[in-house]
Amino acid sequence: MEAIDPEREARFYNEALSIVKRGEEVGILFRLLGAIAVNYHCPQHHYLYKEMARAFTDIDLITYSKYRPKMKKFFTDLGYTPYERLIASPAGQYRHIYWSEEKGWQVDVFFDALHMCHKVDFRGRLELDSPTIALADIILEKMQIVEINLKDIKDAICLLLEHDVGDREEEMVNGAYISKVLSDDWGYYYTVTTNLNKVKAFLGEFDVLTKEDREVVSSRIDRLLIMIEEAPKSFKWKARARIGPKTKWYNVVEEVYR
Repeated sequence: MEAIDPEREARFYNEALSIVKRGEEVGILFRLLGAIAVNYHCPQHHYLYKEMARAFTDIDLITYSKYRPKMKKFFTDLGYTPYERLIASPAGQYRHIYWSEEKGWQVDVFFDALHMCHKVDFRGRLELDSPTIALADIILEKMQIVEINLKDIKDAICLLLEHDVGDREEEMVNGAYISKVLSDDWGYYYTVTTNLNKVKAFLGEFDVLTKEDREVVSSRIDRLLIMIEEAPKSFKWKARARIGPKTKWYNVVEEVYR
């Protein structure tokens, strides 16, 4: 198991928070995604990141597309180099990448939504929490990955161990919102529910989790799955459900390399 460098992790974390704060100072709304967002919301379980060897790999941010023209100046002023080829491509309307040779990491900036295996739409939701996206959106961001990674499973475990599932946004995974989103898109529903069950299946793989930890996460996943199943489904959802996974239900994501 790869060792975690606490000093590097602290620099990573502090830089991410600093970017969000600096954005506020110049009138740009940023919110953190990914592992740093999970870590921010799970202070009682920071030790799990070390014990499960969950290292930060890059800084992921979401903002609104109206701020896109300000991105290059903002990040070059901070000492980052823009990935010009991506920015000039059609994909540049959805995503920018900035790299710091000095710091040794990159910043991914997404606009309005994540266009991945499924579209995770953040329009009108970035104001719900700060400095990160809302907890329900973190779950959707992680669980929309068809070929889910172990690191994303670790993130989901930490988040659900620290936060209950319910019907509001404040320091709770809003299962009502997740259910509403998934009730109109069978493919999205299928990927998310499949991955939630995978997270349950992996609970026994981590010795650092106690029996009580596993029971808490498992029960919260069960509650979320029940909410998703009980939510009324649209006609479009029902029509697609009849086809099932025999036909591809997700978007193929091409990796972007700097």
